[in-house]
Amino acid sequence: MDLLTANDRPGQYPGSWYAATADVPDPRAPLQGEMRADVCIVGAGYTGLSAALHLAQAGRKVIVLEAQRVGFGASGRNGGQLGTGQRVEQPYLEAMVGPDDARKLWDMGLEATDLVRHLIDAHGIDCFYRPGVAWTAESDGDVAELHAYAAHMDRHYDHQMEVLDRNAFHAICPSPAYRGGVIDPKSGHLHPLRFALGLARAAEDAGATLCEGSTVTAITEGPEIKVRTDTGTITADHAILACNGYLGRLNANVAARVMPINNFIAATAPLDDPARVLARDIAVADGRFVINYFRLSHDNRLLFGGGESYGYSFPADIAAKVRAPISDIFPHLADVPIDYAWGGTLAITMKRLPYVTRLGPNMLSASGYSGHGVGTATHAGMLMAQAVQGQSDGFDVMAAIPATPFPGGARLRSPLLALAMTWYSLRDRLGI
Repeated sequence: MDLLTANDRPGQYPGSWYAATADVPDPRAPLQGEMRADVCIVGAGYTGLSAALHLAQAGRKVIVLEAQRVGFGASGRNGGQLGTGQRVEQPYLEAMVGPDDARKLWDMGLEATDLVRHLIDAHGIDCFYRPGVAWTAESDGDVAELHAYAAHMDRHYDHQMEVLDRNAFHAICPSPAYRGGVIDPKSGHLHPLRFALGLARAAEDAGATLCEGSTVTAITEGPEIKVRTDTGTITADHAILACNGYLGRLNANVAARVMPINNFIAATAPLDDPARVLARDIAVADGRFVINYFRLSHDNRLLFGGGESYGYSFPADIAAKVRAPISDIFPHLADVPIDYAWGGTLAITMKRLPYVTRLGPNMLSASGYSGHGVGTATHAGMLMAQAVQGQSDGFDVMAAIPATPFPGGARLRSPLLALAMTWYSLRDRLGI
């Protein structure tokens, strides 16, 4: 079974609220025949589109091959949350790579959020960007830890967050599950598919060629790289793999360290009283291991993400899967109508940090954003574009992050992760 076709119709976006509220263009032509490029990019999500845009702006001839549609994967289906820093908290990074490199990674994360906002403004991308993401806690001990983290970030990184006790947080988000939280004002949220489509338009305006319906079947490395599809071949000086959860068997080294998992989102009917969910236009993510995340849409729907699965197929009733955590977090919405429900495949790594690597002298890859891809993937695309041009300082910082292969190889990694996640889900339910 192929992730590209396991849950979706070829050439069609999923039936998401995002696809229903985006100006989706007609399909682009697939690759036909023999073509030559300075850089061939595989994958038209945030990573590939950002790389294409920055390379084309630098005068390089760029061709992007996308098996389905632009933004078809996680880039067009995610929760739309743009977070600061990296996927893990700074004290974890400080212990793993030391305070100096942890500071570099923090600064890179801020550069990523700044880049997304810059691209939105520079290219007039109408994706409903709004500032503010809240992190929540469900026990008094977790509240204390979250508030201590905010103090740590203020003291060591000059990064100030809004600290909220139970009453203050409930005034913003009236869920009985949460006892407090923090709001990061430098984070934000947006319409992810609109952002991806805007990046695609900007890349094309800069001179990049985007080929949809062009599944890559083989890559031959060498001084010149040959990238093949069923209908054509590109010969390029450089190649960039930007496939994330849809890599398949294109590269065993990346596949050993980056694993696809599925996540699910529902959009309710428009709410008569949106303040029963959020009194401020922010996004929220909780502290559970299998996190819940939510926000209000511009038309007052609750967009709620929750639940994961491992393997290929999505559950038969995605709405029911997401309704369970909605009812847990907002009992008063247990019967709210769900108008849209969809699944998406993202990619994680063992350490929940991106896997950025030089696969050969003229082939780069970045993936495994672990739910932090809106900013990190966009930034990784820019870093790879710079590295192709010989400016690799930023790329090298990200590539130095330790990357551990998953145990069990490609065959056993999903069952082993499923066992682990079942345990952590039980811990979440028991509150331990």
